[in-house]
Amino acid sequence: MSVLLQDQVICLIGASSGIGAAIAHALYRHGGKVAIGARRLNKLTELVQECTQKYPDSNGSLFPLECDVTSRESVQNFCEQTCKHFDVCSIDTVINCAGVMYFTKMKNAVMDQWDQTIDVNCRGATNCMGAVLPQMVQAKKGKVISITSDAGVRDFPNLAVYCASKRFVETLTEITRRELVGTGVTLHTIQPGDVKGTELIMKNTDMEAAETMGVSIGKPVGEGFTREQLLDPSDVADAVLTILKAPPHVAINSILIEPRDQE
Repeated sequence: MSVLLQDQVICLIGASSGIGAAIAHALYRHGGKVAIGARRLNKLTELVQECTQKYPDSNGSLFPLECDVTSRESVQNFCEQTCKHFDVCSIDTVINCAGVMYFTKMKNAVMDQWDQTIDVNCRGATNCMGAVLPQMVQAKKGKVISITSDAGVRDFPNLAVYCASKRFVETLTEITRRELVGTGVTLHTIQPGDVKGTELIMKNTDMEAAETMGVSIGKPVGEGFTREQLLDPSDVADAVLTILKAPPHVAINSILIEPRDQE
C-alpha cells in the first residue's frame, strides 16, 4: 500500500476518461485525497468504482463532483466543495486535464470548434488558477499542474488554434511561475505527444484536415499507429507523480513526453 500522497488534497479536473482517468487511478493508488471533476458525473461514478475495486488496499479517497472547466463559478464551487469535503483551508495540488482538440484547416473556418477550443483550453486554465492561487499563496504551498501538449512547444499544420491554445497555457504558466517565486507555490506543465485511446479527436468534423493528418474521425486515437508511436495514458500519469514526489526545493517546471517513434 503506497502512501506517497498521504494527506495530500488534490483537485483533478477532466478526470472522466483517457489521461484524466489514468491520473485518478495513480493518485488514488498512492493514497491521495482526490476530488475528481468533469461534466459527465456518471463517468466519474464509474471511475470511483473501478479504482476501489482495483486497489482495495489503498488508503486514498475519491470525491466525484460535476465540474465544467469553462465556467468560473463551476470551478470555484468544485474547489470550495473539495476543501469542505476534506476539511482543509487550501488545496495542495490542482491538476487541469480538461481539453479539446480539433483538426481544422484555417481556410475552412470551423469557428464553433475554434471557440470551444479557446473556451476549454484557455479559459479553463485561467479559471483553475484563479480558483486556487490566492489560497495557495496564503498557505505558502501548492502546485498547479496543467496537462498541455507537445503542440504547446511545436507547430503542427491543421492544428493552428489548438497549438495556439496550448502555447497560451505554457506562456500563462511561465509568467505566473515567475510572479510567484518565493511564495512556496509552483506551477508545472506536462506536454504529452500522441496518446493511445484518448477521445480528443472523437468530435472532429473537418474531413479534409483529418485526412491530411491520417486520423479517423469518430474513433479514439490509435488506429494506424504502431506501438512505438503512442503513449499510454498511464505514462502521463507517471509524469504527474514525478512532479508530486519531487523534493520541496525542486521545481520540475515542464515535462515533454512523447512516444519514441512519434514523427
